[in-house]
Amino acid sequence: MRSERLDRIGRLEDPWLELTLEDAGFLVVDEGADVTLALPGGNWPTRDQYLAAIDAQWPGARVSVRAMNEDELMALRQRIRSRMLDESGTPRFLQRTSKTRVLGISSGKGGVGKSSVSVNLALALAQSGQRVGLLDADVYGFSVPKMIGSPIDPIVLGDTVIPALAHGVHCVSMGYFVPDDQAVIWRGPMLHKAISQLVSEAAWGEPDFLVIDMPPGTGDVALTLSEIVPRAEIMVVTTPQSAAQRVAQRSASAARKLKLPVRGVIENMSYFRGEDGRRYEIFGSGGGAALADQLGVPLLGQIPLEMAVREGGDEGQPVVVAHPESEAARAFVALAATIVAQGPSRVYRPELTIS
Repeated sequence: MRSERLDRIGRLEDPWLELTLEDAGFLVVDEGADVTLALPGGNWPTRDQYLAAIDAQWPGARVSVRAMNEDELMALRQRIRSRMLDESGTPRFLQRTSKTRVLGISSGKGGVGKSSVSVNLALALAQSGQRVGLLDADVYGFSVPKMIGSPIDPIVLGDTVIPALAHGVHCVSMGYFVPDDQAVIWRGPMLHKAISQLVSEAAWGEPDFLVIDMPPGTGDVALTLSEIVPRAEIMVVTTPQSAAQRVAQRSASAARKLKLPVRGVIENMSYFRGEDGRRYEIFGSGGGAALADQLGVPLLGQIPLEMAVREGGDEGQPVVVAHPESEAARAFVALAATIVAQGPSRVYRPELTIS
């Protein structure tokens, strides 16, 4: 009969998989140790957390850690897939009844800071208590892995991907699977397949939010996502100048043609706060508000231009984590709160009418 101590240890939860050690199959019975952990790899990111928790539960216990064998790995894969898929094999978060809100962070062109908005918004949502996934769908120009600073790459178990975990956000990007200096040169069908796999084969579970960093423009990825994730809500990122506003409008127009609801506009690099406390509108002003008015949607937030945002992206320390007291971090927190309060979009079916 197993001891009460082992039962308590078995109820410890893995923050990466969101399974208890017992349910994940990590706690096994081996002779020669008081506690034996079988983990998917020697560099499993939460290994030290387990050891500290075990020591707190059972001081002085003899603990052995080994790698899972092939059968144990496949059993773990099956447990994960049973949580992420319904009976028909469809990811649970893609069901119409799912609580998950999918936020497509879009722009008409590059250079407006869409990825930094995606990363910091995802982190701000997680800090507010939401369960958050972050998908870098910019297959050709991936930048999220470096910006978010995840300590370990995703783990692949057969046809299932366990997303990386960084600052409480589960993250998947093509950048984890391709060398940083290697270009991705694919035609449309390969791109479609890759995006489909990143969406449906990653163990997202059923998060409160899945933030998708979309590539700039209105090409293949937008088309693919509209087919795979028809409930996606589009947030358009622009900068204050009128030229950027006109380009961003095309992104919103494409979303609506694909029957994806445009929920709001995010104005990035809105202003710079000088040491004298004054706001300097380096890139002009009014573009975000004008675009929101043109689209008939709210201006969700205005993010100031700060050196810490750029430095955080380069160093893998996003501003929301590294400098939470900064004006930019507070703007991202306010943006997250606005989006949560906004609630999910309503889906209207034109064929259903009340007579």
